[in-house]
Amino acid sequence: MNSTIIDFRVRVPSVARPPISAGGDVYTQYEAVLDIGDGWHKDMDELLAEMDESGIGHAVLHAEYEHGDYADALNEEVAEQVRLRPERFSGFGTVTLEPFSVMRAVRQIERVAALGLKGINVQPSFFGHTIDDRLLYPIYAKATELGLAVAIHTGVNYSRRHPIEAERPVRLDQVACDFPEATLIACHAAWPWVPEIVAVARRHPNVLIDFGGLAPKYLGVPGSGWEMMLRFMDRLLRHQVLFATDWPVFPHGRALEEWHGLGLRAETLDALLHGNAARLLSAREQAVLV
Repeated sequence: MNSTIIDFRVRVPSVARPPISAGGDVYTQYEAVLDIGDGWHKDMDELLAEMDESGIGHAVLHAEYEHGDYADALNEEVAEQVRLRPERFSGFGTVTLEPFSVMRAVRQIERVAALGLKGINVQPSFFGHTIDDRLLYPIYAKATELGLAVAIHTGVNYSRRHPIEAERPVRLDQVACDFPEATLIACHAAWPWVPEIVAVARRHPNVLIDFGGLAPKYLGVPGSGWEMMLRFMDRLLRHQVLFATDWPVFPHGRALEEWHGLGLRAETLDALLHGNAARLLSAREQAVLV
């Protein structure tokens, strides 16, 4: 991948993904806040075209969903897209959280590893769990045992049925304490608890932060709540941050323009846009080989 820009989290454009309307009121407020509209229906060709236009050479496809039980189909779709274009994509699978069965989830993780994917993505609060719910610990344990990173939804969500307290960074801190060998990724950077996720990442070198679905420009706006993140990521947390868009939630071109406009050091931008992701993906590859 050389020094190509790596988007560490995009949603796989999958025929297996249900229509937004199937989610009912899970998505009502999402549309009101994010106004994605037809963006939810973009296909693989459109993703590749947007990546090419923005100079993004590689992306990590996530089997990410917020309702129902689509895990198996999405895992296979992610794996197929990675197989077809390994130079452009890596992949993260997922597990079924509703209805939840520990052994089914463990077998799904084994399948994710067998497919050659790099990690799993889980969104606990959408399915009635907290990040540190002990029912999820076998998932974290099995993923860690198999060398898979674990990406976890943190911070605000816009579903008015699912409380955001379930995804506070302090809960991720507990998981990091219990799984010091795990690679944990806090998706969406845990806003509004920015000082809390900064403290958790500072405590745990195995906790990384992705900024998918966020407008980077707000990190530079006084009073936005992001001030501590901007300061720490440019120094002490430089090697724990990941460029991500959560495409199609946020456009690649705008994200890159806004990151470049924040005045971050050149070495920070290189780590954010390429170095940290490349190192993580390489480490996952080595874990599989071992």
